[in-house]
This record gives sequence, C-alpha cells and structure tokens, in this order.
Amino acid sequence: MTDDQQLVQEALQWKTRFLRKDSMFERFSKGMQGKINERIPEKIHAAITESIKKMTEATMAGSNLIKAKRDTSGMSLREKDSLARQTIASYQKIAAAEGIGTGAGGIFLGMADFPLLLSIKMKCLFDLSSIYGFDVEKRDERLFLLFIFQLAFSSGEQRKRVFSIIEKWDSNKHDVDWRVFQQEYRDYLDVVKLFQLLPVVGAAVGGAANYKLLSQLGETARHVFHLRMAAAGT
Repeated sequence: MTDDQQLVQEALQWKTRFLRKDSMFERFSKGMQGKINERIPEKIHAAITESIKKMTEATMAGSNLIKAKRDTSGMSLREKDSLARQTIASYQKIAAAEGIGTGAGGIFLGMADFPLLLSIKMKCLFDLSSIYGFDVEKRDERLFLLFIFQLAFSSGEQRKRVFSIIEKWDSNKHDVDWRVFQQEYRDYLDVVKLFQLLPVVGAAVGGAANYKLLSQLGETARHVFHLRMAAAGT
C-alpha cells in the first residue's frame, strides 16, 4: 500500500468512527439543548440565524482570506497532508492565543470570541482548500467549505445528512440551510465554551477549547479532502 492509499484508508476509517451513533451523553446533551431551543421565541431564532448568516458570509467574502494560490500540483497526497497538518497546527496556536486573550476578560470579551474564532476557522479552511488544489475564488468551493464546517460541528443524524451532501458534491451542489447551520454550531459550542465566560478560569478554558475546536475542524477537513480527491481519482 502506497502512502497516498494509506491516507485514503485512514480517511475511510475516520468516516466510520465519525458517523457512529452519538453516545448516551451526547444524545442527552442534544435533547436538553433541543428543549431549550423550543422555548426560545421564533423571532429570536430568526434574528440569530440572520446574524450568523451575515457574519459568516462577510467572513467568507473577505479578501484577506484569499492568498496567492499555492501551487501544490506536483505534490503527492502525503506531501499535501504534511503541509495541511502544519497549517492546522499554526491555526491552533492562533486560536488558542485568541481564546486565552478573550477568556481572560470574562463575559464581555468572551462574547467577542465568537466572531474572532469564526474568522480563524474560515481562514484555516481557505488555506487547506488551496493546499489540496481547489479554487476558493469559486462560489461552489466556498459553499463546500461551509459544509465541511457544518460537518465538523454537527451531531447525530445531521452529521450523516451533511456527509451525504459532501460525498455527492461534485455532481450535486447544495445551498446552506442557515437555520440548521447556526443552531447546530451554537449547540456544539454551548457546552464547550460556557466556562470561557467566567473570569479567572476563562483564559485557560478559552485557550484549550479553541485549540481543540481547530483540531476538530482540521481533522475533518483533511479527511474530507482525501476522500474527495480519491473519489475524483486525483
């Protein structure tokens, strides 16, 4: 088995683990979050959805995300993976530093962490897409990144639905359901980031949480790109 074939095999094994049934704790947490969401007035849901949609679209449209395209056409998949890992590690350090800074400020700076972390995650995805040879100036490729993002931070059945879209992407494009996007993302972050809003402990929690979230996103993106390239025969 070649190095490239081994990476594809690892991606297939990751897929099996990733799409497993949620644990009892995860199902309990999701159930509790669902009950909380049911109590939130529809006007609030609509406002949050629109806010996150605009925030995400503004971030995705930012010219600062588009760097000079890397020429990785001569690289093997293993070489691209090595560069991707280095890129993810770099963004993990940036996200951790940002989480420590905003977490140390308690609830007010903690609230500022949301758009800052979102921007860091999107920049990471743009760089990874370029490494694997995809043109992020194309709308379809930007949409694809949003589905990778959603896949990384969704749970249960939604994770399976998003993965089915990603697997068929090159033959059947989809637009983002922003209501589902924001709710899955918020639910995922609620437990992870709650203690970042507390003074004193917020800095440690914020740094560790942001580091882990970038790891989750990076691992998801790497394996998705490996599977996409294998399916396309590239």
